[in-house]
Formats: sequence, C-alpha cells, structure tokens
Amino acid sequence: MKAIAVNAFKDAPELIESVKPEVKPGHILIKLKAAGLNPMDWRIADGMLDGKMPHIFPLILGADGAGVVEETGEGAGRFKVGDKVFGQLMHAPVGEGTYAEYIAVPESVIITKMPPKLSFEQAAAFPVAGMTAFQLIRDLGLKRGETLLIVGATGGVGTFATIFAELNGLKVLATARGEAAEDSIKKAGASATFDYSAGDLAQQVKEAYPEGVDGLIDLVSNPEAFDQMTTVLKPGGIAFTSIWSASAEKLKAKNIRGGNFEVKGSIALLEGVSEMIEAANIEIPVQKISLSEAPEAIAKSKTGKALGKTVIVI
Repeated sequence: MKAIAVNAFKDAPELIESVKPEVKPGHILIKLKAAGLNPMDWRIADGMLDGKMPHIFPLILGADGAGVVEETGEGAGRFKVGDKVFGQLMHAPVGEGTYAEYIAVPESVIITKMPPKLSFEQAAAFPVAGMTAFQLIRDLGLKRGETLLIVGATGGVGTFATIFAELNGLKVLATARGEAAEDSIKKAGASATFDYSAGDLAQQVKEAYPEGVDGLIDLVSNPEAFDQMTTVLKPGGIAFTSIWSASAEKLKAKNIRGGNFEVKGSIALLEGVSEMIEAANIEIPVQKISLSEAPEAIAKSKTGKALGKTVIVI
C-alpha cells in the first residue's frame, strides 16, 4: 500500500510502498478514504513522543482518518464490515498512521461511526482539531456576547474554535494575514480581524478594544509573545495556550485565569462534537490534496502559514 512516512525522527516525509497491515484480535482494518493533516503529526515525526510511547519505522504519519471497515479481528464487536467510521486513530506503536491506504487499529481507540451527512473528507477534518477547539471553548466558560480573541485563528484548531465560539454567541476577534485568510475566518464566524504582520498585535487590539477582551485562545505564540498578548485581557479574564507558553505565576500576577491547555479526547467527546456539527448543519471548510502532495503540505504546516484545514484524499 502507499503511505507517507519518515525513516527516522526529523527526516523529511516521503511517499513509500508499505505492507498492508494484518488484523490482530480486538482490531479492525479500515480502508482509508481521507486523513486530516495536523501539526501534531509532524511534531510526532520529529520525536515529540520519543521515550513516551513505542515507535516503529518507517513511521507512517497521521492520527485523524475516515474510511470503511474492511475486516474485523477476533473479539472485535463494535463495528461490522462495511461500516463508515472516523476518529483519532493514533495508537501504540506510533508509526501505524492514517496517511496511508489502510490502517489496522484497536477498536478501543477514539473512533465512531460517521454521521450520514458528512463526507469522508469532512469527517477526517475534525477529530483532533475539532475536539481541541470544542474543549477550549467549553473550558473558557465565556457568556454570550463576550469577546474572544483567537491568535492563530486561520489554522485547523483556530477555524473550529471560531465556528464553535460563534455558535455559542461569542464575539470572535481573529488574527488573519491577507485577504484570503480574512475572508476564510470571517466565513467561519469571526466578526473582526487583526493582521499580525501590520505591527504590534497586542497594541492593535488595545486600540480597538481599550476596555479589554474577555478571553484569549493563543495557538501560536511563544512564552514571551503569549505574556504580551495577555495584556489585552480584562482583569479576571481567561487565557489558554495550546503550545504550553503560559507561566502560572505571571497569569496570577495579572489576575488572569487559564494557562496551558491539553486536549483530553474520548469517544463520547468525538460523538458530541460530531452531533453538534451535524445539528448545526456546518459545512467544514477543507483544502483537499492527494497523498503524493502531503510532504509539501507538511512542510507548509511547519512554517505556520497554512490556511484552514488540509485533508488528504486517499
């Protein structure tokens, strides 16, 4: 089968021929139709989980995927052959990922049946990013009408956070550079945008909202930049960083709640996000690429300039 893999940590991902996985007891074999591209994928390929989980090489990238159950192993009973499924399919050993034509996974991973209204591409787009964004908005606890600034808004998590925040009645302020990025994030629900390349971002926000904003989700800033961004918050406001840039002492000194955020995915959470997307009739904006185009898309993701959510069509 064809797959995107690395032969060692920090190697450049490449298209390879690999062996179709065999089905073990308690596992299911999925013929993948689409895979979602997440920054987490290349960070894992660069060694983010080295020493924390077992790895195999060549290491096939990818956690998010959607496809059709082709075979079930002994003792596996959650799904049957022909079921359309999707989810966050990462499991031990790391390296049996979704950037491939097939994947065999324990049926206990974060996977469920696809909603009838979603395409494979849309279903593959939101497990990691959607669950992360959903938990961020939920944990902020902001009330309808309050203001939320999202820094790094035009990526996958930022786009979903904008969608969910707008659904919850929040006024979303988003960072966006260029007309295409601005148009995309406004379609997702942002009411105002700030171009981070046009000068001091925190100062831009302060000038537009001198009374301060109620909440902050920062998906890209380093510790120094995150500390600066928290100055736009009202006293008692709340801020989360998804890349662990927060200092508990500095937030406490500013009377700001929140801190470093880590998603806690589950089957129940995935199903909840799925039901909300279907009920709200949300059209998930995705950029579709082929498996052979994945290495280039990964390189672009590493620059932090990728727009929206990229999905590999398999």
